[in-house]
Parts: sequence; C-alpha cells; structure tokens
Amino acid sequence: MANKERKSAPAAVVTGAGQGIGRGIVLALAREGYDIAGIDIVFDPRNRKKGLFEVKEKVEKLGRRFLPIEGDIARLEDHDRMLDAAVAEFGAIDVLVNNAGVAPAKRVDILETAPESYDRLLGINARGPFFLTQNAARRMAARKGARPDAPPSIIFITSISAAVSSTSRAEYCVSKAALSMTATLFADALADKGINVYEVRPGIIATDMTAGVKDKYDRLIAGGLVPQGRWGLPEDVGRAVAALARGDLAFSTGAVVEVSGGMNIRRF
Repeated sequence: MANKERKSAPAAVVTGAGQGIGRGIVLALAREGYDIAGIDIVFDPRNRKKGLFEVKEKVEKLGRRFLPIEGDIARLEDHDRMLDAAVAEFGAIDVLVNNAGVAPAKRVDILETAPESYDRLLGINARGPFFLTQNAARRMAARKGARPDAPPSIIFITSISAAVSSTSRAEYCVSKAALSMTATLFADALADKGINVYEVRPGIIATDMTAGVKDKYDRLIAGGLVPQGRWGLPEDVGRAVAALARGDLAFSTGAVVEVSGGMNIRRF
C-alpha cells in the first residue's frame, strides 16, 4: 500500500494501548495533538467499554485519529505488518512508546521460577521491544531532518523493578532490567541520528496488573513505602511520556524518568 500524504499532526505508535498505562499514555499524547496507532494483543471491535475500541472513541473525542492494530510484540514476524499499517495511515512514525508487558502468571519464590515463565516474560517484555525498536528506528533514521518541529523519539516503559529486587517475581525484574539496558543502548546508538531515547520507570501504578495485590500495596503505601503517599495512576505515566514526546528534555537522551512518588529516594 502506498503511504498516504503526510498529515500535519505528528504520529505515535503505542504498544499495549488497550488498557492501563498504555491507555493513559495514548490519551496524554492525544491531548498533545498526536494521532496514534495503538497496538494490542486483545482486539475486539464489539467491545466499546474496554480495550482498543474504547480508547479509539476517547481519542476521537479529543479530536485526534486512532488506528487500532492487532498484534503480539513477541512475534517478530508481526512487526513489519504493524509498523507498515501505522505508516500507511499516518505517513510516518514520530514517536514509538514501548509499553506492552506482562507479569508472571503466578508469583513464586525465585527458587521455584519456571523456565517457561522466564522465557515468556523475556520474550514479551524484552526481546519483542528490542526488535520492534530496531525496526522502527531504521524507519525514523531514514527520515532524519524531515520534520524538525517534531524530531522522532523512542520511549521505553520499564519499572522500578529494573533496579529493585522482588524475589517472588524474579523473571519480571530480569526482563525490566534488560529493557532498561535496551533503552540505554538505543539512546547511545541513535543519538547521532537525531532520535532521542528515554526510559520511563513507573512505580506502583493502579492497573489490572496490580489489582491482584491491591491489599498488599495498600498496606505498604500506608506504611510509608511511597513518600508521596498514594498509588500512581496511568495518567501520571502518560504526562511524563507526553513531556518527553513534546521535547521538554530534548538535550537529555538516555534519561531515566522515574514516576514512583519518590520511591527512588534512598531513606533511613
């Protein structure tokens, strides 16, 4: 399919866009004036209450365009199809947000971590984003200087678990640490190509992923684990991503922005 003529609005690709942090990121970018291609493994056009098509309606109410794309980032053979669809719809990709990720199906002690769970998390949380970024970066580099008002950027959503031990979900921590280094590597490699790369590191965020441990985290937050004294929200992460996409940290490629309510503060 031939690319459509480039529209005036910049375009973003967001993985895991159908719910949680991804949904918060999409809405924040839409408010910044971005058209968005949202990728998710769950794709149900009949469901307008939750998922990509609920997000599509919200984005369109904000006056922006939204392209829902079904895809699994762990399937490298899907990457061309997903990115080709975004380019065909919007003309180019200005921002890639690597947000999609999963937690272990069950939390177990590190001595009981199963190879199947380890491989699943590394495949989705680290391997998939690495090669999706590689693919998108080649496309962005080919357009260097084509849109000086909105230079391209790539944003990785990792976790405080990239640097904080949690031995009941070791494979998750390892996958996020790998993703953090992936962000650093691409920041280094792409700096001279005019593509900024950032890492956003959320803390305890209220999503479906954390719903099963809500009581535990309620107690920990009440006990002072989070200096700012509350759960994080998808909107908190979305605002950080929007600031990076907007260029507020334009001379800070490779920066790690923690959205954790102060959990990064070392305290007695």
